[in-house]
Amino acid sequence: MSAIFALLMPLPRRLLTITCWLLLVSAHTLADEPAHTPENTFIEELVVWGSLQSQLGVASSAAEGLVGYTDFSSRILARVGELVEVVPGMVASQHSGEGKANQYFLRGVSLDHGTDFSADFEGMPVNLRSHAHGHGYLDLNFIIPEIVSTVRYQKGPYAADRGDFSTVGTTSFSLYDSINRPFVQLGVGEDGYLRTVAAGSTHLAHGHLLAAVELARDDGPWSLAQGLRKNNVLVKYSGHWGETRTRAFVSHYDNKWRATDQIPKRLVDAGALSRFGFVDPTVGGDTSRTSIGLGLQGTNWEASLYLSRYQLDLFSNFTYFLEDPVNSDQIQQADKRLVYGGQGSRSFDLNEAATLTLGADLRVDDISQVDLNRTNRRRFISSVRNDKLTWYSLGTYAALDIQWSPAFRSTMGVRLDYFDFDVTADNQADGRERESNVVSSLSVAYTLTPNLEAYANWGQGFHSNDVRGVFDPSLGVDVFADQEGAEFGLRYAAGNIQSTLTWFWLRSDSELLFVGDAGSTEPSGGSKRQGVEFSWFWALGDHWSFDINGAVVDSKFTGVPNTQDEIPNTFGRVAGAGLTYSGAGGLSAGLRVRHFGNAPIVEDGSVEQNSSTIVNGNLSYRWRQWQVGLDLLNVFDREDDDIAYYFDSRLASENSAVADVHFHPVLPRTLRLSLRYSLGGDTHRFNDPPQ
Repeated sequence: MSAIFALLMPLPRRLLTITCWLLLVSAHTLADEPAHTPENTFIEELVVWGSLQSQLGVASSAAEGLVGYTDFSSRILARVGELVEVVPGMVASQHSGEGKANQYFLRGVSLDHGTDFSADFEGMPVNLRSHAHGHGYLDLNFIIPEIVSTVRYQKGPYAADRGDFSTVGTTSFSLYDSINRPFVQLGVGEDGYLRTVAAGSTHLAHGHLLAAVELARDDGPWSLAQGLRKNNVLVKYSGHWGETRTRAFVSHYDNKWRATDQIPKRLVDAGALSRFGFVDPTVGGDTSRTSIGLGLQGTNWEASLYLSRYQLDLFSNFTYFLEDPVNSDQIQQADKRLVYGGQGSRSFDLNEAATLTLGADLRVDDISQVDLNRTNRRRFISSVRNDKLTWYSLGTYAALDIQWSPAFRSTMGVRLDYFDFDVTADNQADGRERESNVVSSLSVAYTLTPNLEAYANWGQGFHSNDVRGVFDPSLGVDVFADQEGAEFGLRYAAGNIQSTLTWFWLRSDSELLFVGDAGSTEPSGGSKRQGVEFSWFWALGDHWSFDINGAVVDSKFTGVPNTQDEIPNTFGRVAGAGLTYSGAGGLSAGLRVRHFGNAPIVEDGSVEQNSSTIVNGNLSYRWRQWQVGLDLLNVFDREDDDIAYYFDSRLASENSAVADVHFHPVLPRTLRLSLRYSLGGDTHRFNDPPQ
């Protein structure tokens, strides 16, 4: 593995060169094409909504779906992680600098940085196990939104092909194979915002080669400029060799930033600190990820391989001078690893009504460094723990689909996961252990009318816990935290309308999580959740669309007194809506609102994070090869919180600990302007319908 990555070291420069070459070649190729060919004649741009692709007779639950480029291209993204908000009821927030993974919330579950919610990128799992900043760490900042073709999502533990981190939800990101016209886009905005994206594709060896580059700089509204410096490059090949579809990608991403951590409310209330102020000016981080992936797909089988090198160096200070009044409580979390593996599946038609799918996935996390150190102004003070570990996992599954009648079908699944992990620690317990776990699921669907389908789902799932906590006998941490869920749902699809209604229930034996900030595992007991969610998408004619979704969830700890059963940072009410205009005369516009209700931030519910309602708007105009766009974030300049916590901290001027709310504000009203030039034609649109 080290030899392979030695070859990848110069990738950023090489990929940038390749991308620029591709853009020039694509432009030259397009310029040489006759202007009268059908693919160069654009009378009227076709708007294809992925949300209107009927899932009747296809989906196994009401809580799964497909979102295409047209659906989210009009969305305003304050950050890349908000791509997951195309999943109805999903919230992505941030409590620190924009180079970190987001905080995610879905179905009344505080998913932290990714536990219980998984993501797959072109066949490569994105969540990271035993991560220095939190188990299941899900950093989506390496994705370039402009070349994302579709986002598929599922909720609940009902899919046998998905294992760890997937109980609450899962997403799969797919890229376009090619784009109609290469383009270069420049975005500028307030507070030092600058973002450049270029992408192009060309024919190559029975297929297409796509390349994209993203460069971003952003200081933000913060009193101490965050100094974001993001570089991102991706190259993808896709083609057909006989009956086999082939895809391969190489990507490199790196990012550096100063952290904009949550701040104590008492300082803001006293006027000593602005909402965008800071306490420790030396926190921040840098990260990088270099990945390669290969995928093959036949008529009844598919397989993929991936290899990823990842690094993070993160400095944080959450409690200031609580533990160390002299050197401060600043910590360094360092992570270096290789992640590699593959997955494959094969389907067998047992008869005209039954199909059996067998599959397996193998993954290795080779973690050479996962450290937690005490620091002062980024200078090393002492080590809390320094670990190395190797985590092997093998998952096998079987799913049986039966069409019992034209109206009734079912899916039964069973999955076996096997873990083998080896932990070596400098100053903590270490060892080697093997664990296995079996789960099963059942989904049924019944067609009530040609436009209405009903679903019932039940499944067992799990999330793993960080294996660094397994070898401490005082904690008694299990590797597998078993979970169980069920739901009933309805899906309606007719013409330009798609809607779903779902009641769900989820129980977890334990919400034990390894807390990377403290270097220990803290038990939180079991939990249960139940709620109702709905989604509605309506294409109003050829160019207008309206969508709305919402969820109401009741989340409680189990096995504790009623006065202590509130689960911190769980939103009981989430809603989103958008109105979009796209097409005629080159003009497009969108207005989107996101709301989440109050959330308890202590177990007795006595302290809450206030509700938040944010409205974003955009307007763009396309003329020939040019497109100009205007984005306005937080239209009404709401002073809401992205996230809030309640814990003890101590400032340098204080003599003792103070229990207080610590919050991270949403961005203020922010204006951003973009200009795009498409080479060789009068449209920048991507191939539709989504692949």
